[in-house]
Amino acid sequence: LCRGGLAERLCRLQNRERSAISFWRHQCISDAKIPSDKSGVLIVKILEMFEECTIQVAICQQLEQSPATLSSEDAVVSAGEPILKVLFARETAAHLKSRPHDVIHIYPPWQKLILKNADVPVIMNTYFSQKVLLSEHSETREETHRLRKMLIRKNIISLAQTFRLDDLDGELHQQPSDNQVDCGLQIHDNRDSKQRPLAQSAVNDSLLEMVESQGAVGWREAQVRVVIQRVYCLPAKEGHRSHVQGKKPLCATPIVNSDPPNVRLCLLVQDAYGMFSEVQLQSLGSADDVQQYCSRWEGKFCCLAGMKILQRTTRGRTLGLFSLIDSLWPPVVPVKVPGQSQDSEMTTTNLPPPSFCYILTVQPGEMHVEVDEEEQISNLYQPPAVRGLKEILQIDGCNERCSFWAQVLYLRLQTKHSVPVNQREIWLFVTDSTLQNVAHVTPRVVAVSVTASCVLSTEITEALSVASRRVFFKDALWGNGRIICVERTVPLLQKPPLCSAAGADLSELTGPVRLDELDSTTQTNSICALRGTVVGVNESTAFSWPTCNRCGNGKLELCPQDRDLLYCNQCSEVVTSPVLKMQLEVFLSCPSRSQSTVRVKVWHKMSFGLFVLINMLLSLQSYEVQSVLGKEVGLLNCYVHSATSHPNCVALEEIVLL
Repeated sequence: LCRGGLAERLCRLQNRERSAISFWRHQCISDAKIPSDKSGVLIVKILEMFEECTIQVAICQQLEQSPATLSSEDAVVSAGEPILKVLFARETAAHLKSRPHDVIHIYPPWQKLILKNADVPVIMNTYFSQKVLLSEHSETREETHRLRKMLIRKNIISLAQTFRLDDLDGELHQQPSDNQVDCGLQIHDNRDSKQRPLAQSAVNDSLLEMVESQGAVGWREAQVRVVIQRVYCLPAKEGHRSHVQGKKPLCATPIVNSDPPNVRLCLLVQDAYGMFSEVQLQSLGSADDVQQYCSRWEGKFCCLAGMKILQRTTRGRTLGLFSLIDSLWPPVVPVKVPGQSQDSEMTTTNLPPPSFCYILTVQPGEMHVEVDEEEQISNLYQPPAVRGLKEILQIDGCNERCSFWAQVLYLRLQTKHSVPVNQREIWLFVTDSTLQNVAHVTPRVVAVSVTASCVLSTEITEALSVASRRVFFKDALWGNGRIICVERTVPLLQKPPLCSAAGADLSELTGPVRLDELDSTTQTNSICALRGTVVGVNESTAFSWPTCNRCGNGKLELCPQDRDLLYCNQCSEVVTSPVLKMQLEVFLSCPSRSQSTVRVKVWHKMSFGLFVLINMLLSLQSYEVQSVLGKEVGLLNCYVHSATSHPNCVALEEIVLL
């Protein structure tokens, strides 16, 4: 706020006002009685109540001062006083919890407003108000009412009506609604034709207008019609975990934590004015159903009700959310402009990108999401634009969302022991036809970082644990030369039916996959092909160990009954034919990197090029190390642990591609 400006002065005034109201209420509670000073106190009896534009309107009659022994039903109504229309702010109404027939004392400085062409005066500035219980009978009735839910009628007034704008879209025209809807926790689609609880209430097409009219407490009778742009899952925060509806738990695999994660199904929706909102629905046991939700819901119209505002976020607070919103901006069709006529010539797409977004969540027992799956895809919907990896690597921008098909060749879990297993990154090394089918293209393989905030389905993790698969990465993040799967990125085994290729080569790989050979441009955390000559062996790090031939357990014990045999605790059986695993570090001389010291960690179970070499060194004790020096090795597929120039050294590990 500008120092000394009107906004700053107004903010200070509101703070002082809130402090005065809180102090006055605290004083009333401490005294446990009605303030004795009755000068200027307006005493009214509520006849009828409704809500309009977040203000609670009470139709009241003024009362003469009556003895405290009378109940509110016996209070005397002054025939000489006209009916009053008393306005209570949302906070005041929540404090009073008023009902028809209640008696309210309104203390100064209340104000009376006389409107032209209106017979009923309006009472405003009613912050200093107190509900009066006049007898024990009333106290008993108050306790009974407190346990009973009170439905307040809401008059929904659209801004188009207020400013007399001609809305040519008559289907979304607002009308005041007297309906009272008590919602239940459910998600509706078009197949629920027999059950349409939302059809009774007014429909809005503006998220911002709905927020301003309904407030942050929650939407009751009103609903808003939006387009679902994206469906994804987010990790559920502690305290937000509700009932689990997943069909099956997440299975333990080598690349994920064995504990099933709690995830929350979310929608990114957009209204007719171009405004976005993230809707967080119920928690799921896993992300297994996100594929069907994407194919069924994305691009369809949806009506929301029973929502409440969880947060109003800005670009600086949630860069991930706004990077996804920026990928959907500008809209593909003209959107409505607030405050202007909705004629076609008045709409425009020349609008700045959104600077804030409301994150909505469901109210327990009152959530409605009605998706019309039979309706055609909205023109406002923007499907993922699929690109080739070669095109993505040439993007100059930062923090841009991208979608692509790629073949996963190798995966690796981050090995930092200080990081919990369920919070470690997974590195997927991928390629596609745009990198493999073109000569002189580097790199031929790209590393994709999958962060812990990216939710992987069981289908993905199980598929990548056993074989190389073609995966569709929807809304991954590109920036600083890296492709990252973050929150709101959805890896899928099947391509969404509505994604647009935009001329990208999406053909599958037909021939063998080629890796980049080790050279001076090879970087850390990449995979490459290696050939060279053995010039040394690190005997101090060479070792071997037996493993179970059934489950691969490397921690075998001596059998209690027969100390000459090995026993596997996982199989609970004697191991008669253990598999010997061996590890060895060798130094190679590579023509492609002649000035570097190349150290390679090789494994017996994995190594085919060095199978005889390791056997000679570790299995047959009669061989000397000198007998294998000068042996030619290659091509080996390796993972690059480090590549430094001072000292000039490269550390690699032999791997097996999926």
